[in-house]
Amino acid sequence: MSISGLSFALAVAAGILDVAANLASTKSNGFARRGWGALSILLVLAAFGLLAEAVKGMELAIAYAVLGGTGIFGTAISGRIFFGQKLKPVGWLGLSLIFGAVLCMSP
Repeated sequence: MSISGLSFALAVAAGILDVAANLASTKSNGFARRGWGALSILLVLAAFGLLAEAVKGMELAIAYAVLGGTGIFGTAISGRIFFGQKLKPVGWLGLSLIFGAVLCMSP
């Protein structure tokens, strides 16, 4: 894997950790359940640690867009799977555009 491919993979992994942080935050019930809240904070820190590694081989704007796009897409899908949250058709269209944009940014 090239350095740019590795950087892209690290940015995607950071996005996946962001999704996990969002799920833990939801489970924390507004941080009333402290264990889930603490896990959420640790996952966000880990996500930004991976982002810091990703920007060593790619521009910050691209790395952050990949993290954000992955996080948005993954959180919407995970919210549907784990919490029964639903999107309107226009929401699915928006997610498709975000997913396509992230793919276009891949090295």
